[in-house]
Amino acid sequence: MGAFWAFQRANCGIIQREESMLTIRPYQESDAQSVGVLIADTYGKYNLSEFSGSQRDEMLGPFLYARSAEPSHRQAIAEAIHAPTVLVAEMDGRIVGVLRGGRVDALGRTVLQSLFVSGDCHRRGIGRQLVERFEQEYVARGVRVFKLLATLEAVPFYLEMGYRKSTGVRSIHSFEGRGFMSQPMKKVLKK
Repeated sequence: MGAFWAFQRANCGIIQREESMLTIRPYQESDAQSVGVLIADTYGKYNLSEFSGSQRDEMLGPFLYARSAEPSHRQAIAEAIHAPTVLVAEMDGRIVGVLRGGRVDALGRTVLQSLFVSGDCHRRGIGRQLVERFEQEYVARGVRVFKLLATLEAVPFYLEMGYRKSTGVRSIHSFEGRGFMSQPMKKVLKK
């Protein structure tokens, strides 16, 4: 049983005979529901577990309705996903990761807005590949400074990726919710 579980876990919960192939690609509108469910599940479980039901719902915003077939809910989710660059990580037809970014802040830094990887695929290099692809695309455009607001749980990951804490921990809002703690970070690439 242990070997079976290890095999299943190594393949992000997908049982198969051949090795899974990970593809990083641009987001398509048809990905909205899968990406919405991924964000809702991951954000809710790993980032919002400390909040009460109503606080959590406010923080989830439109992603609270990620499984809804209601057109207005689907539209709100598609709008929330929108960013200059959205990349998805796909494995065997299943979206297992998403990165949103590319907005430029007032100081001219390119912002990595959010990164989510399915819980059963954590520690498999998927987040790293998404961040590396995002950075490569923007370095090719001449960008040298990136910034982000990391969840406190994600700080070690971003430190490993070469980001540094830029200020102290801050309480920010998430959709209609307040009190979400984040760590501002930045990465400066040498020319």
